[in-house]
Amino acid sequence: MAMEAQQIEDLIRAGFPDAQITITDLAGDGNHWAAEVIDESFRGMNRVQQQRSVNATVKAQINSGELHALALTTKAPE
Repeated sequence: MAMEAQQIEDLIRAGFPDAQITITDLAGDGNHWAAEVIDESFRGMNRVQQQRSVNATVKAQINSGELHALALTTKAPE
């Protein structure tokens, strides 16, 4: 079952309540998503650490197959 953009945003927002989050359906099929997450908590983290922390918010959905693919762009605010 495909997820909707708002569901993905809600999961990420639970872990990063003050983040700027943009969700994009890459293929138009509801299965291949991209998320840009900009959050102050990323300051001082390398990109791998940032992305692992975001992946942790959607881990259950990835493991269950509900969320098939999520490309991440993460950074601290400028």
